[in-house]
Amino acid sequence: MEQERNEIVIILATLIVVIITLSLVWLFIVFQKRKNNLLQDQENAQKQFEKEIAETQVEIREQTLRNISWELHDNIGQLLTLAKIQLQVATPENIKEVSGTISKGLQEVRALSKLINPDFVKNIELYKVVQLEIDRFNRLNFIKSELNVIGETHKLDPKVEIILFRILQEFFSNTIKHSKATTLKVDLNYQKNSLDITAKDDGIGYDTSEDSKNGIGLLNIQNRAKLINAEIDFNSEIGKGTILKIIHYF
Repeated sequence: MEQERNEIVIILATLIVVIITLSLVWLFIVFQKRKNNLLQDQENAQKQFEKEIAETQVEIREQTLRNISWELHDNIGQLLTLAKIQLQVATPENIKEVSGTISKGLQEVRALSKLINPDFVKNIELYKVVQLEIDRFNRLNFIKSELNVIGETHKLDPKVEIILFRILQEFFSNTIKHSKATTLKVDLNYQKNSLDITAKDDGIGYDTSEDSKNGIGLLNIQNRAKLINAEIDFNSEIGKGTILKIIHYF
């Protein structure tokens, strides 16, 4: 009787060990599968991020080339034409006007040369490229623009700066093309753990519920912000202008 009891105990103990072993093996398989899935998801997310960065760089280049093309044709071209006309009727009295026109043309060419640099998109420093845009708007009398840089500037991850610049570039484009604004103000507030950006215009505004019909593409801006874990707050009211706020933590 004692022997049978011992045999039952051994069998039960063996079953328990087998069950525990099988459970551990199953848990290990499940853990490994989840780990592999997580690694695959991370790899896919990284690939998607790199794809978005590449596409954003292309968009910035295309926008920059459009700007350069327009300025060469409509701005610098006009200055050179004016200089040519002035030279044809030049006299000792008005030679300073000719010199002034040529000097202005040279300034425009120098401004464009900064954008033609092939490393322009790769080495974006946000406050510098935003200042270039602001200067361009003021120089060409598109809109009265202002950039305020608050705090001590520092370089962010280059990919983050590319995304942030493209978001602002889209906002600027909408302001210039659609808002009928007279002023544009941008604040870059460099804090200890974040960069807070505010861009606002005094344009006609619009109903954000109708954004799909509007050129700014709020959804596109939101998707870009998600790539860099930035927070977006977008407000616009008809007749009260548009405000874009971005917070990027680092």
